[in-house]
Order: sequence, then structure tokens, then C-alpha cells
Amino acid sequence: MIGKMNLFVKALLITGISSSFAWAAAPPNVLFITVDDMNADSLGVFGCPVKNTTPHLDQLAGQGIRFEHAHVQVANCTPSRNVFQTGRYPHNSGVEGFYDVEPDYPILPDLLKAKGYRTGIWGKVADSTPRSNYAWDQVIHIAGKGMSKNAEAVGKAALKFIEESQNEGKPFYLVMNITDPHHPLFGTKASGKSGYNLFPPSHIYTPDEVVVPGFLPDIPGVREEVARYYSSVRRADDIVGSILRALEQSGEAANTIVIFISDHGMPFPFAKTNLYHHSTRTPWMVRFPGVVKAGSVDAAHMISAIDFMPTVLELCDMDLPEGLDGRSFLPLLKGEKQSGREKVFTEYHENAGGIRNPMRAIETKRFGYIFNPWSDGKRLFKSATLHSESYKAMKKAGATDEEIAARVEFFNHRVVEELYDYEKDPDALNNVIDNPEYADVVKRMRKEMETFMEQENDPALAVLKHPDSAEIQKAFIRNQEAKSQEVNNSGLGRKRK
Repeated sequence: MIGKMNLFVKALLITGISSSFAWAAAPPNVLFITVDDMNADSLGVFGCPVKNTTPHLDQLAGQGIRFEHAHVQVANCTPSRNVFQTGRYPHNSGVEGFYDVEPDYPILPDLLKAKGYRTGIWGKVADSTPRSNYAWDQVIHIAGKGMSKNAEAVGKAALKFIEESQNEGKPFYLVMNITDPHHPLFGTKASGKSGYNLFPPSHIYTPDEVVVPGFLPDIPGVREEVARYYSSVRRADDIVGSILRALEQSGEAANTIVIFISDHGMPFPFAKTNLYHHSTRTPWMVRFPGVVKAGSVDAAHMISAIDFMPTVLELCDMDLPEGLDGRSFLPLLKGEKQSGREKVFTEYHENAGGIRNPMRAIETKRFGYIFNPWSDGKRLFKSATLHSESYKAMKKAGATDEEIAARVEFFNHRVVEELYDYEKDPDALNNVIDNPEYADVVKRMRKEMETFMEQENDPALAVLKHPDSAEIQKAFIRNQEAKSQEVNNSGLGRKRK
């Protein structure tokens, strides 16, 4: 059944009217699709070296716009996903880790509800707003062992929500959070216990078919896990295809803004829970018939997750609340230019369990500057990827391979400052922070970081200003540990992945 809103939009398309605010008379729906732990370059249209990993997402890209330089703010689940719904950096929203926060600021679903939208969510519910018990209009449940990996079932659930919204005469904001390719990956023994292997992807990749990312060593244990990762990527794409078919079947596609994003990079060392290029770059795509030109590619501007909320609000013809850290990129969706989009700031605070290894970063289209105030040569980096088969394989191989051993050592302890020339070194293998050829770049990006941290009242600023002071660094680390302990003792912490 085609709703009245769609008939209005179809009439606009037929008559050729293309005013950017023509939809004000018929509020658009918003379908926000996310995947878990997927690198941008795991999609075909973003340059994946493995064949045919994402046919449905590649098709979606051809129907809208894709952003070549889009980033999330942080490369772990809850903090990253909250940026979308709060429009704030984690240090401003309070969601620095895996715990509840009682917001004293508006969040996106609240504002949309007040405008008459029906809000719904499937998957990653506790991770998607500051409060795990946030009252969405509907939390979609799909009963049955492993059914979250069943593309057909997910599509049916999405269609049901859309049809119920039609029956209520309301536009919808539907968040569909696909958990692939998060661990446990398809094909692992552990995933059998949860039923995740019951619904295989439309193509299962073998180790011989895949390409190991350049930031990982190409050894058997890594290659095998990478194959399982790409099988999970393909299953995520299968589910995306099912959701999009449900939207078409509902008759709402013409008046629905479809946004696709990954919450951060792949669940491997030097990607997830880090601030490298592969950690935060996300495959951001937007489809909106009549507004976004099909097949568009923006390779000129940088956008990030803090821009999501203001952009959605402006697309829905709503006023922006005060306190947002980002700004709308609606002009980019219309093919226009926008100044001030030459860099993004990213951050990391802690992993699940309150283990803090704070990091800050600036990324431009060419360079990445990373500041690690926790790195003192002794403190270990407690990444979520320590449990991956790839990390274990690297650690084992390091017993006989000096190059891999050095890579593992660097991962475990890092250094206070890192600089990478991603144009020459896309896998961040060569830290040029002390290379005289990059002295001017280091000086400029360090100053930009200092200015940003001053504006944000960042407690790590003292470490940046006094890099040779062991006492200042120790005081900062003690402060961070105390903050973790405070959160853990408060009862706000929750076990999340």
C-alpha cells in the first residue's frame, strides 16, 4: 500500500519540482541501517579487494551518495553509537564507555517523537542511547535461536514496523542495527552455541579467496579469521538487502531517507578500539529520491558522526537544539560545497569493564595524528581485539618472527605520539612523528590538537603540553583509573561488547 506521503513525493518527482524543502508538507521517514565492526573498504564501492562482498550495499551506493572521507568519533560500540543519537562528542555526552548516563540534553529520537515520528529500533538497543532503558515507541524483537542472522526474518520485522506506522498515520524513524560482522564471526565454533551458524551467508569465503589487510601479517591464523570476517560481511549485506526490499514493498521508499553506516572498523588489532584510519573510517551512504542525486560521490569533504543528528533534523525540517558539536551537511547531499570540512577529531576512552587507555586523534584526508597520553612504556593497551584469533596468532608467530614480535609489542604499549602519512602509508605501518621531513606537519597538527583540547577542557592537555614530565603523566593515569573505579562502583556499568 502506498501512503499519502509517498503519493505527494511521487507527484513532485513527476512534475520536476526539486526544491530542497519540498518535503516539508510531507515529513520524510528515516531508515537508519548500521552494521557492527565493518571496515569501509570491506564494501565493493569503497575499494574492497575481495570480490562481490556487498552487492546490495553497492547497489544502494548507486542510488544515492557515498562519502569517501566519513568517520565515526570513536571505534567501539556504545560510545560510537551514542554520538549518532546525541550529536555530541563522547566527552560531552558523558558516554565515554559502556555504562548508563542520564542525559540533561535532548537526544534525536526524543526530538523526532515530539515532531510526531514513530520511533523503532532493532538490535544493539542498550548501546544506542545514553540510557539502556530508553523508551523507544517500539523495540523490535525477533524470537528464535540465531534469528538475528536470518535475513528473511529481519526483513519481515522491518516491514511490520513500517506498516504499523502507516496504520497510525505517522512518519517513522527506524534504526536497524545488524550485528554482523561482530564476533563471534560466522563459521567459528563459539558462534555455534548461539545459533549464529544456523543462517549462513549467500557466499562463504575461503582463506584462499580473501586478502589480508595490510596492517595485519599474512599468516594462517589471521587469514582464516579474515575469511570468516568476510563471510560475516556478506551475511550483513544479505540482511541489508532484505530490509531494503521490505521498504520497497511498503511503498514508502520514495519518501524515506536511507542512511547506512558502520559503527567502526573491523574487529582486528590496529582497527577496532583504536584511532587509525581503518578504525574510524565508515562507509557512509545516503539515499533520498528527489533530493540526493543517484550515483553521487563526495571525495572533497570530511564528515563525522557528530554531524549525523543535525543533518537528520534539518532533513526533517526541524530546528536544531543548542549544544550540538556537529553541523548539518545537507548542502553536500544536494551536491553543493561546504567550508570547514578539512579534518575530523576522534577520541577513545575505554573498553568494556572500565579499562581506560585514552587516545585523541586528528585526521585529514592525508595525515593522521594520534596522541596516547596513557602510553608510558609499561601500561598495557587493553583492546577488545586481544580476544581475536588474529591477535593470538600474531603473538604466537612473534616467538619466531622478529617483525611480527615488534608489531605486537608496539600494539601492546604504543608511544605517546604517532603521525601517519596515509597517502603513502594507508596501513599506518610507519610512524613518522620523528621524521624531520614531517616536522612542519607535526607542529601544525600538535597545535591543532592543543587548541581543540583547550576548547574542550580535556584533562589530557597537561600531558600534551609537558611531554617530558613523567609525574604529570602519572597523575593523569591515576585520575583516569580513579574515574573508571568510580563508574564501576556506581553501578552504572554494564557488560557490553
